[in-house]
Amino acid sequence: MAKILKGVYAALTTPFVEGEVSRDKFRENIEKFNQTGLSGYVVLGSTGEAPFLDDQESEALVLEARKSAARGKVIIAGTARESAGWTIKFTNRLAEAGAEAALIRPPSYYKAKMNYEALRDFYLRVADGVKIPVILYNIPQNTQIQLPLELVVELAGHQNIIGLKESGGNIAFLGEVIKKVPADFFYFTGSGSVFYSALELGASGAILALANVAPELCVKLFEQFRAGQKDEASELQYQLIPLNRAVTETYSLAAVKYALDRRGFQGGPCRSPLLSLDEKAKKTIDSLLRELKIIS
Repeated sequence: MAKILKGVYAALTTPFVEGEVSRDKFRENIEKFNQTGLSGYVVLGSTGEAPFLDDQESEALVLEARKSAARGKVIIAGTARESAGWTIKFTNRLAEAGAEAALIRPPSYYKAKMNYEALRDFYLRVADGVKIPVILYNIPQNTQIQLPLELVVELAGHQNIIGLKESGGNIAFLGEVIKKVPADFFYFTGSGSVFYSALELGASGAILALANVAPELCVKLFEQFRAGQKDEASELQYQLIPLNRAVTETYSLAAVKYALDRRGFQGGPCRSPLLSLDEKAKKTIDSLLRELKIIS
């Protein structure tokens, strides 16, 4: 891939109106995010409720993201399906729609059978068959599959597998990967709570749900670190942890969307079966946003 993937990427949410995807609201969010220092956007990730979207909706969102994103912003799409063949077809469809790289989690329906050999075969088949570069996606809290370190290192040798998003919050795992993979392999943390630590280990950047809610602060942390202002970056990291935990661990996607609403973006409801926040949770999110001066 010609582009260097570094910096902060927002794992975008998917706005719904009466249960249907709203391209207009999605576009409005991207146009606002274009004014920040985000390096790009991940469409159809976990934060985007990808499992609840059909192929046509997914394609429409990638088309809209490519159309609305400012020049230079990288579009990454979550393209994983449960078979290698289906993943290849879907990835190539989204490549035609404008995705520049594919973020691919391991297939997990038959998780008991997803041993080293099965996962290796899946990723190699996909990497050989798709038109855009592949970023491995380790998210064991959702898939109940931990990509083996040795497998990630082996797959990093494939010319079309260019990076890893580590969303398990496992800094030791990320550190071991960074030590053993080629220098041109991109590695991202998916946890806003360990962003600073990941950068210290050599991470390329982050793909974050938190970057929807606090894009300016996430970018500020990255830029402070790169400028050698590590004390300031470390302090900002500590300040961001409570909000990140609330919107990713405690309350999850509904909290991200509520926080977007409070910021004047388009959040809205999640798709069923995910529920909206109760009033107590909303007050907690409001308090955390005020502490960081994100809202007044």
